[in-house]
Amino acid sequence: MEEVASERALAWVRERNAETLTRLQSGDEYRRLRERILAIHDSVERVPRVVKHGAYYYNFWRDAEHPRGILRRTDLDSYRTSAPLWEAILDVDALAASENESWAFAGTVWLPPDYDRCLIRLSRGGADAVVTREFDIAARTFVTDGFFIPESKSIVDWIDRDTLLVADNLDPESRTESGYPRVVKEWRRGTDLATAIPVLEGEKTDVRVMGQVDHAPGFERIYLERHKTFFTSRLYLRHRGELREVEKPEDAEGFFFRDWFVIGLRSSWKVGSERFPAGSLVGAKLEDWLAGKADLRPLFQPTAGSSLTRIQQTRSHLLA
Repeated sequence: MEEVASERALAWVRERNAETLTRLQSGDEYRRLRERILAIHDSVERVPRVVKHGAYYYNFWRDAEHPRGILRRTDLDSYRTSAPLWEAILDVDALAASENESWAFAGTVWLPPDYDRCLIRLSRGGADAVVTREFDIAARTFVTDGFFIPESKSIVDWIDRDTLLVADNLDPESRTESGYPRVVKEWRRGTDLATAIPVLEGEKTDVRVMGQVDHAPGFERIYLERHKTFFTSRLYLRHRGELREVEKPEDAEGFFFRDWFVIGLRSSWKVGSERFPAGSLVGAKLEDWLAGKADLRPLFQPTAGSSLTRIQQTRSHLLA
């Protein structure tokens, strides 16, 4: 199993899957459970979860009529009713049929602030690797000669309308030993992806390298991460034209919120004379932190009866 993509390993998996399916499908309980799950999955009574982009609320919906799913949208007034009127944006079943591909929807990456373009990510049969294609929301079609990333384990974000931040594993030299992206690049529209400018390169022994763009108005920034293992990483920020490493424990999660730098601790951390216990959430003003003169403030500390399970960002607050 060390060579996870080898034919020997894949054949072993297929054999085990076949044995498992034969056992599971042999009893009546399998049929009853399958029918129950399908009824829940296809129920029209499900509450459609939405994400707001611009003036619209978008939802990706699967049911018996659309097993591969349909990307659709509505406005707030309609969403508040018992029967929202949905406007179809992309029917993945129709796309798969027209292109003779077993497309599975793998998400979108939206271009703010107008949200008139997005990157549609599609995988063949639900594989980890995805094809990324630029989509015009108003025209309801893929952009001719638009951004296109071939099938790969890629991570992508918009810098602006004509520039993407891309990490892919198309080139063997750009992969880690785990098979994930090792290089983050800045890719300009109209140029070859192979000539995109490297922004950060990791080591072959890293798990992966990735980049993201914060589009919060007034706090726009590009930041990158080298994941040395699944639980350790190093964080970098493009700051005043230079790439700087942002100090944090390698096993901690760091993120930016407005003019703050926030750190979630997996293990205890002593800073100066103060020790913060594992499970704490601490923060500092970003500019002060980068200048090495900030005092960390405890935002949350666990107790015998409480722990931090999730953080959600709003326009002006963190919810824990």
